[in-house]
Amino acid sequence: MDQTKDAFKAGESKGQAREKTGQMVDKASEAAESAQESMQQAGQQIKAKAQGAADAVKDATGMNK
Repeated sequence: MDQTKDAFKAGESKGQAREKTGQMVDKASEAAESAQESMQQAGQQIKAKAQGAADAVKDATGMNK
């Protein structure tokens, strides 16, 4: 009977460990997705600023006509 209980507890622990691992993988995936979105937004902001700077130079030199 003790072997049955031990086997059950081992299986239960294994299942809990798998669930915990799955949760950690999900959190890591969400963090990576959030970081990617942040980087895309930062890239868009930099691109817009660079375009604004280029337009300002063109305006100042009269090349924007």
